[in-house]
Amino acid sequence: MSDRFTSTLTKLTTTFLLGIGVVATGGAIFSPAKALEVKISPQSPQLGDTISVLVTTDNLNIPSSVTVNQKNYPLFESNGNYRAFIPTSPLNPPGKMTITVKGDNKTSNIGVWLKNRAFPIQRIWLSGKASRPATQLELDQVSTFKKLVTPQKLWQGSFLRPNANRVSTGFGIRRYYNNVFAQDYYHKGVDYAGGYGSPVIAPAAGKVRLIGREDGGFHVHGNVVGIDHGQGVVSIFMHLQDIDVTEGTIVKAGERIGTIGSTGASTGPHLHWGLYVNEVAVDPVPWRFEVID
Repeated sequence: MSDRFTSTLTKLTTTFLLGIGVVATGGAIFSPAKALEVKISPQSPQLGDTISVLVTTDNLNIPSSVTVNQKNYPLFESNGNYRAFIPTSPLNPPGKMTITVKGDNKTSNIGVWLKNRAFPIQRIWLSGKASRPATQLELDQVSTFKKLVTPQKLWQGSFLRPNANRVSTGFGIRRYYNNVFAQDYYHKGVDYAGGYGSPVIAPAAGKVRLIGREDGGFHVHGNVVGIDHGQGVVSIFMHLQDIDVTEGTIVKAGERIGTIGSTGASTGPHLHWGLYVNEVAVDPVPWRFEVID
């Protein structure tokens, strides 16, 4: 077999085939009959990554499913295939995870190795109004927002940077608050250290589904905007000074939604952008530099 032929058959993403045929991982794949096909990307995910599972079946009318640790993840049609997102976070154990895919009346158990990742530790001191506990009102409304799984995909391509200023706090950082370690906590987004009034834009198209204000009981989130990008992907923007959109509005990528402030549990002016996939805060950075469809 020539090197050219082998190279042509090499897959860029891990591919698994079920049915009559032979399975080869990351290399040549031979199958004399049609079969269930699953593509996993990225090939080598690390803690905080969003894992895309693309399922191709012979019959879209036969229900398919994607499951990890008995949790079922929603599937949506994507260019004649099905696609599910599996979120990971710093709280996941690194190592082998098993993704169970069912389709065409077949089942495939796919082992994926989730790489470990080091996250810095930060100490934060909160005092005055910034140390107030969250109200039940904001907890309930934010929780409802993060659970949104709407069927229409509104984003296209990679996400934009929501603010032009430098990143002051990255994703996944562990913290001590007032000298007490926050167990089972990680920084659920990226912070941008802009000054008061610095514009905040929508990183991708979506529908505004959450508006909260500090004077309305959002003591931790402060003035906040939540955008539903569709299919279980949502963005939340916290500690705003101004809110320039209303609930129910459809926004385009790059459209101004507010300005940076220091409302809620904040020690200075900055924007917190959190990206949630199926209720889990994931690292937004890969969504900015890659097209995750």
